[in-house]
Amino acid sequence: MNSRIVLRSAALSAACLIGTAVAWAQTAPAAGAAPSGKSIGIINLRGAIGSTAEGKQASAELQSQFAPRSTEIDGLTKQINDLQQKLQASQGKLSQEEEARLTAEGQRLTQKLDRKRTDFQEDASAAQQDVLERIGRKMVDVLDRYARENGFSVILDTSGQNSPLLYASEQVNVTQDIIRLYDQAYPVKTGPGAPATTAPKPATPKPATPPPTKPPQQ
Repeated sequence: MNSRIVLRSAALSAACLIGTAVAWAQTAPAAGAAPSGKSIGIINLRGAIGSTAEGKQASAELQSQFAPRSTEIDGLTKQINDLQQKLQASQGKLSQEEEARLTAEGQRLTQKLDRKRTDFQEDASAAQQDVLERIGRKMVDVLDRYARENGFSVILDTSGQNSPLLYASEQVNVTQDIIRLYDQAYPVKTGPGAPATTAPKPATPKPATPPPTKPPQQ
């Protein structure tokens, strides 16, 4: 079993929890406000979270964090498969004691694999949920401001498995706009432990010093 993890995995329940909170109806626009023609919009919230710069960075960090445990699980899986193949290939050729020893070893490794796989899945899911909730809360704020400023009355999340949406024009899909605005509002760090850099302000030019004047001739 390959135990690699990705931030946008469908197994992450946190994305679904966040997604159900994104479909909402806002208060009616102020009296006299002209309609914008964009009363309803859609967003793939799960995809948007994973497509932000912060989401991609978090995904890479989780991959690195859980890579050693994933490699250990893959190694145990290979050990068990090799042991099973050895028992099958040596059937009838091994002593009862050796066959019993190899069988017991396979059972021990299988139990160890099951424990490590369960712990891995629980820890990876909890870590991913933390990331998704952190990004999701901020993204909902960005989406709320965007909807109000652009005259949307309702934004529907299409990333849920039970989404009732059957058709929507791409003209009302705000996913890419929200990703762009989120990256602007929450830029990622440019280096390990380094704060996001900003362009330095141009130095104010000093006024040119006039050349010294000679005293008038007498």
